[in-house]
Amino acid sequence: MSATTATARERTKAANRAGFGAFIGSTIEWFDFYIYGTAAALVFDKVFFPELEGPIGTLVAFATFWVGFLARPIGGIVFGHYGDRLGRKKTLVITLLMMGISTTAIGLLPGYASIGIAAPILLVCIRMIQGIGLGGEWGGSVLIASEHAPKGKSVLYGAFAQQGSPVGNTLSTVSFLAISQLPDDAFVSWGWRVPFLASAALVMVGLLVRLKVAESPAMAKLIEKKEVVKLPLTEVLRSHPLLIVLGIGACTIGLSATYFKSTFALSWATTSLDFDRSSFLTIILVANITQIIVQP
Repeated sequence: MSATTATARERTKAANRAGFGAFIGSTIEWFDFYIYGTAAALVFDKVFFPELEGPIGTLVAFATFWVGFLARPIGGIVFGHYGDRLGRKKTLVITLLMMGISTTAIGLLPGYASIGIAAPILLVCIRMIQGIGLGGEWGGSVLIASEHAPKGKSVLYGAFAQQGSPVGNTLSTVSFLAISQLPDDAFVSWGWRVPFLASAALVMVGLLVRLKVAESPAMAKLIEKKEVVKLPLTEVLRSHPLLIVLGIGACTIGLSATYFKSTFALSWATTSLDFDRSSFLTIILVANITQIIVQP
């Protein structure tokens, strides 16, 4: 085997590892993000806002869900900045840990009945950390996969990270579908916590995969030559304003449809339309599997 052939195989192997790492890491982070939305639709009003009855409690629970979206641009800016200066891999390890630790913390968080107003306050703070973590994760995953990709395949490899979204959503739905078989009292008191606590094990798997991914060759070369930009955000805003606007528009439309079915529709169906939890979660599961198949 020639040195050229061996080098090409090593590059392909590294690219495949980066794509797989982006997919696994993204899947775990989206799992964490989606289980929050499902819990907000089904149980958070009872656990953290029991004094706010009916629709008001549900709306307040959804407001805490919304906090994660407010925090995501912050994560994108902060980790985008340091990812462009220090490297993709370091920031992606940090975002995965942030998401996993905060999600596990929600699973351990006492409810309003135990610690009063401190419970919803802590919930909102932890949710912000989740949003910051995911905001840094998604862009970094796309970059490290696409920058490792063989010539002409950067878009294909970058899509590995996005495929983690419906897979993470599917795992989230399956986990809640399993625990929805519990009696209502058990579901509200401890059952909903199981998916959040399970995140700890998933994050360990994700770290093992992610730590094996090398820094992208393009980024490593820039760091070695000390050619990184001092203020990457300024450079992006100046050079690619139209792409930023298009990206925001595309995300707004796509994400609205995704979260509508797994949050508002789930809450509405199980409170006003007489669906039981299992039936509507099954409907969402079918929709998620369809997205996994169709999205590529």
